[in-house]
Amino acid sequence: MKQLKVLLISAIVVLMAQAATAQAKVAHVDVADIMQKMPAMVDAQKQLAKLGETYDAGYKTLVDEYQAKIKKYDQEAATVTDAINDERSKEVQEMQKRIVDYRDNAQKELQKKESDLVKPIMDKVKASIEKVGKAKGFQYVLNAADLLLADGPNITADVKKDLGFQ
Repeated sequence: MKQLKVLLISAIVVLMAQAATAQAKVAHVDVADIMQKMPAMVDAQKQLAKLGETYDAGYKTLVDEYQAKIKKYDQEAATVTDAINDERSKEVQEMQKRIVDYRDNAQKELQKKESDLVKPIMDKVKASIEKVGKAKGFQYVLNAADLLLADGPNITADVKKDLGFQ
């Protein structure tokens, strides 16, 4: 009985040692490189740039209008009544608020549009990474950008190939 316990304990220790020394299969992938070169992402960036230019043009128009009124009102301030100056002051404050609101809304819309465009692309990349990683027998695939040392299998090219581009 005592020998059976010793044998059992020895077997458990050996199994634990083997489990501790067994290495998980790990690879890395450069997600930023994939995303940056992916045709769908390039198209999304173009759409965002165009939308950004549209918002910038609208913002510039509002600011130019505001600056023109300020200049005009400053030149005429001494020649008009206090009531008119007060009315103009309120108008300028309203214009300032419109400009700030426009800028804030434009930023929110750009962020929403970016999210709407990038999320499906990122989901596709993630699915491809999982597919390639599993096909190659890896238990873990890490993003190379988060690693201090990436000395091991790199599946970036394989994921690009799976996604249909190089």
